[in-house]
Formats: sequence, structure tokens, C-alpha cells
Amino acid sequence: MLDKLRKPSYDSPSSFRVIVLFQTFAKILERIMNLRLSSVAQATGLLNPHQCGSLACLLASDAVTTLTHEVKTLQMAGRKVSTLFLDIKGGFDNVKPATLCGMLRAKGVNPYLVSWTKSFLTGRSCQLQYQGSPKVFASVSVGAPQGSPVSLLLFVIYVSRLYCEIPHGLSLSYVDDFGLTVSSASYRRNIQIQQKEYARLKARGARLGVGFSVPKTELIYWPTNRDRDPISNATIHLDGSVFAPKVEVRWLGYWFTPSVSTTPHFVKRLAKAQVAFVAIKRLCPPGIGLPPFLCHRLAFSLLFPILSYSADAFLPTIHMTRKLSAFWHKVQRWTTNCFMCTPTDILAIEACLPQLELLLTYKRRLAYLRILSSPPEIKPATARLPPSVQTPSLHRHSPDHRALSARNVGSRLPLPLIQPRPRSKNRAHLLLDALPHSMLFLLGPDGLGPLPVASQHLLCKSYPEPPPGHAYHQLRLQCKSLLMEEWDKATPDPTRYTYCNGVLALDVSPMHTTTGRS
Repeated sequence: MLDKLRKPSYDSPSSFRVIVLFQTFAKILERIMNLRLSSVAQATGLLNPHQCGSLACLLASDAVTTLTHEVKTLQMAGRKVSTLFLDIKGGFDNVKPATLCGMLRAKGVNPYLVSWTKSFLTGRSCQLQYQGSPKVFASVSVGAPQGSPVSLLLFVIYVSRLYCEIPHGLSLSYVDDFGLTVSSASYRRNIQIQQKEYARLKARGARLGVGFSVPKTELIYWPTNRDRDPISNATIHLDGSVFAPKVEVRWLGYWFTPSVSTTPHFVKRLAKAQVAFVAIKRLCPPGIGLPPFLCHRLAFSLLFPILSYSADAFLPTIHMTRKLSAFWHKVQRWTTNCFMCTPTDILAIEACLPQLELLLTYKRRLAYLRILSSPPEIKPATARLPPSVQTPSLHRHSPDHRALSARNVGSRLPLPLIQPRPRSKNRAHLLLDALPHSMLFLLGPDGLGPLPVASQHLLCKSYPEPPPGHAYHQLRLQCKSLLMEEWDKATPDPTRYTYCNGVLALDVSPMHTTTGRS
């Protein structure tokens, strides 16, 4: 049992998270069934296109990118946009085996998968392990065990019926975290729409035995710089509670502000990285402690993920990038135990740690490659790419909110892939519209594609084989080669220095993982 963070009191069992421990053989079997059920869920429509977090290619960054894209698109149409963030209460504990098996049968799932799911969720018993526990087994008749490889997918399938189409809005989720985005002519009208959608969502959840945690509900407005009216302070009333719009909202580990500024988020990431850095510096004081090789592994596996979390969806400002780089220089100096007067260019080579700006660009390219290489039927970010971009299929999200804007002209239009992206107005374009231009070194000047599909073994349908030399892992290697080339151009080796640039292990963005929170 693990303590949940930021709880006012730990006198209630709800303040603890129960992690179920299984035998190794059982987890291997559950992993196999998870792979089979994933492909079946896609083929039979058990998953909603706006659900993230259930498959290996659906990360938290995909949900954040989709949300940011929709907010910007609706703002371009001159509409007032607001988002209501909800959290399912209990989550995995509310899964009813009979209801879930009925959903699988209704979609025509193979009977042996239905029988295995029923056997997995019923007839279970558990024993709590903590100091002073009675150490006796108790039967468990509801819920899915949290910690099993297949429980996440079963829960996402179970709550897929909660989704409903929102006119001029978006219903998006990551596992048990929901976001209801609406737009209209005023924020007060948005409140009315969100109250109506929440009532519909609550009614659907009641039929499934699922409720929402009212204390975790948050509201945020998305004003623009052109709004002449002051930011509204209209509150929303839900289940007898009043929620006022917040200045900062944390969702999936990302910090959002009404102006969609990324600086508050990276300030918090920098503070967390500094705390972790102080803790691990005790392992390697000057002259003793861990060798540089292990310090390098700690820097890449611990400090860089903390510092760069959300860099695949958020872009730090120039001023913030300098602060992050200053911290990264301290990490490089600690890794090599070099003198304070050592030039940072040589320090990066000695530590085998490229400059932070190059690493952030490399991480974004891997995220863009994942978006371009994913089927738009299952990834909401890919389904919102411009039609001119070739993807594994021609599917696109409908309706396209770009059509709402009467001012969608000039620099706001998606750029043709063969037209160079203008540097003076690069921030005027939506991220997903300008994304293909960041990957022209893979697509080619004529937009040749589509790119090979990532995680082909998890998909329900086969896609055309890529040409020789264009497999997904080979394209990832091209991104790494481009990083090394940019490193050589940005910091050429001094004539008196004979060593060359290199990295010991560079894998900053695993593609085959379903976790995305921090």
C-alpha cells in the first residue's frame, strides 16, 4: 500500500493506493492477453478515438497536443473557450465484470477472450500487507486489480460509453482523467453547456456504476490577447459545489495557464530537477563516489526525464531555455568532475551529454515521428493533421473546427508541404499544421510518404510495408544521426582538443510504453 501525495489526512483508506502483486507467470499471461485484446478492441470499436493511455502509442503528450490544438483552433474562430477537468472516483474499483463482459459480447469479441476476462475479474481474493495486518485472505467481487498489465485496457473499455460528441468542443480523456472543452460566444454560455454535458456524463456513469470526484474538478478559461473583455470570473455549480476558474491547472503532469504559457510548467520542472540533483550529488562528491559512467546514466535516466517532461508538447521560451541550459551545465560538470573553468563545449563532449537545446529538439522530433507514423483512427493528434500530409490512412477527424474560422486566411492556413515555412510568422501556425515541416528531412521536399507504422504488432489491421531503409527504427536512427550532426555544427571541436562528440546511450523517448505521467 502506497500513500497518495497531497492528501489532507491519512485516516481514510481512500488516502492509500493498493498495488496488487502477482506471480511472474500470471503477469506474462496477462501481457499476452493484453496484446490480443488491444487489437480486438480496435477492430470492433470498443475504444473511443478520443481515449488515450490504453495502448502503447497513446501517451499523455498526445492528449495534451490534441487539447492544445483544439483550443487554438477554436480561438482562431473568435470563440470563447473553456475546459472542465474531471476525475473518475475510484477508477479501477468500479469495474463490474458482468457489465464489461456484456460489452465485449455485444461487439462480437471472441468467446474465449470474454471467458478469460470473466475468469480474471471474478473469483479473486486478496491479502493486505502492512505493519500489523491480519494476513488473512478476503474475497473480491468487483473492480480490476491495479498493477496488472491488462487492467488498464479493461478499465478504458469499460468507460468508453461515457463519451458523447460536443458541438464546437471536445471530450478527451487519459484513462480516468476527463477534459470537457466547449466554446461559444461567451464564458457564461460555456458554463451552461458544461453543466449540461456534465449531467449527461454523470447519467451515463450512473448506469455503469462510475462517479466523479468533485473535489478534484477544475475549471480554466482560455482567453486570447485580442480579447477586449476582461477575463470572466463566472463560476460553475456541480453537485452542490462551486468551482471558480483557476490561474494554473495541472493535468497529466502538465501545467496549463489561461494564456497557454509554458514558462510556469518548466519552472516547476526545473525546481523538481534541482531537488533530485541535490539528492544524487551526495552519491558522488569530488574525488570519490560513483564513477563518471554511472553519473552519466543517472543524468540521462533520472535528471533529463524530470527536466524535459512535456518538451514533446510544450516549447520553452528563449529565456526559460537559458535557465534550463544553465542547470544542465551543472549536471555535465558533476558528471565529469571537471574544473569550473572548463569550457561548456568541451564539457559536453567529456560528459557525453549534448547541449540541452539539441536534446529537446531531438525529443520533439521523436514525438512528431510517432504522430506521423500512427494510424489516425486510434490517435487523436494524427487525425487532426492537415489533409495534405500523408499518414498510414486517409482518415481525419470530423468535424474539422478549422472551418469555423472566417479569419482563417494568410498565415493561419495550413502550409502546403512543398512551401517553405516562413520564419517571421512561425508561431502563427498551429502546431499540428507546422509539424510536417519539422520532419521534411524524413518526408522529403515533395512530402513522400506515408511513413511506416509504429507498433505494427499492436494494430488490428496491416498497413503497406515501408520501402527498404525506411523502417520505423531506421527513421529513429536518422533522427539520432541528425542530432549528432547538429552537435558538431553547433560546437565544433577546438583544434587543441582531439576527442569527438559521442553519446553512450541515447533513448530519451521510449515508444513502446503506456505511461505518460510524472
